[in-house]
Amino acid sequence: MFSYRHAFHAGNHADVLKHMVLVQLLAYLNLKDVAYTVIDTHAGAGTYLLDGEYASKSGESINGIARLWDRDDAPDLIADYLGVIRAMNPSGRLRHYPGSPFIAERVMREQDRLRLFELHPTDLRLLEEHFRKLEAHQAANGIRHTARGKRVIIQRADGFAGLKSLLPPPSRRGLVLIDPPYEDKDDYRKVKVAIEDAQRRFATGTYAIWYPVLGRLASQQLPERLKRIAAADWLHVTLSISAPADGRGLHSSGMFIINPPWTLEASLQQTMPWLAEALGQEGGARFQIQRGTAAAPEKERRA
Repeated sequence: MFSYRHAFHAGNHADVLKHMVLVQLLAYLNLKDVAYTVIDTHAGAGTYLLDGEYASKSGESINGIARLWDRDDAPDLIADYLGVIRAMNPSGRLRHYPGSPFIAERVMREQDRLRLFELHPTDLRLLEEHFRKLEAHQAANGIRHTARGKRVIIQRADGFAGLKSLLPPPSRRGLVLIDPPYEDKDDYRKVKVAIEDAQRRFATGTYAIWYPVLGRLASQQLPERLKRIAAADWLHVTLSISAPADGRGLHSSGMFIINPPWTLEASLQQTMPWLAEALGQEGGARFQIQRGTAAAPEKERRA
């Protein structure tokens, strides 16, 4: 149950896709003054050392964030994402990679709220430690969050179950990120069940579901099931950096967004060709963008 450690995969091509989209979802929520809540059902350790033991062993960031780090021609979506990563690496050397909780904390405003779930005991301890250090650093630099209520709450709990108690959020504005490791095949079913329940509780929320594109049937069926249960507009984007040569390793991943910002599809249409070129290996890179509504057929673009 606790074998998965995201530190092995930090900063890989799947993180690039997931976090690029996350930054844009948060930026869109920031356009209105009303506070919002971000819920991360599988928060992980919060931040990762790319030259640490785990990330160095896998080397996955080499074909992810490292390929973008020195590019000076990035489109706006990538530039916004890189800005968040660079803020955590003020020396200019790429060492620290933020997970979704720290990306959210960086982009959110003082009045917004972050609710994090994590079950892995080691990652939970690291997550709490990293946020304690962040709060101490902010206090030392005169940054104090004065809005009522605790801005960041971390819980050791199953995010699928914990999600129910937080919906709808007080302000009726929110983003839910669901990205389990999917090592347990039952995670695919749990994602579907969680989304069905969440939409009943909070129909106007934005839901961002990350998943690995694998050969297993459950992975292939997940986006189709999400399309069928989506109660609002949806957007589906996948990125493959190469064709799988041996059926092993993660070569593709996807983000399925329910109730996305109306601007996101056009921005992805401009960004994904560049990203596929930047991360592609041996001519095998491709992407796919689909959109649809709860009552209309999907439209699609492939490359």
